[in-house]
Amino acid sequence: QVQLVESEGGLVQAGDSLKLSCAASGRTFSSYAMGWFRQAPGKERELVAAINWSGSNTWSADSVKGRITIARDNAKNTVYLQIDSLKPEDTAVYYCAASVGGDYRLAHEYDYWGQGTQVTVSS
Repeated sequence: QVQLVESEGGLVQAGDSLKLSCAASGRTFSSYAMGWFRQAPGKERELVAAINWSGSNTWSADSVKGRITIARDNAKNTVYLQIDSLKPEDTAVYYCAASVGGDYRLAHEYDYWGQGTQVTVSS
């Protein structure tokens, strides 16, 4: 079992940057891959970025490619998500998640979830 807690998102302006963090406790953090999902109102939850256990490999969705960076610090049991050049369509609840096995680029491989944090981008 692992517990995940995201930092607060908040209200930001279009064009700004935002960095979220997710702190993990419980099972050894470095043993699993991590991902960030988001769910906009009326839409399905989507995987937007993922990182393998060591941080040597990352993946991002086409919808955010070039604007998003995922990183992890295994010494601090924390994964980060930075989104640059924010757009109103980035408004969503953002979730971090942990995958104990399988292909970390696939949404269905995630086993544990944080409670989510709201990010609202105003135009």
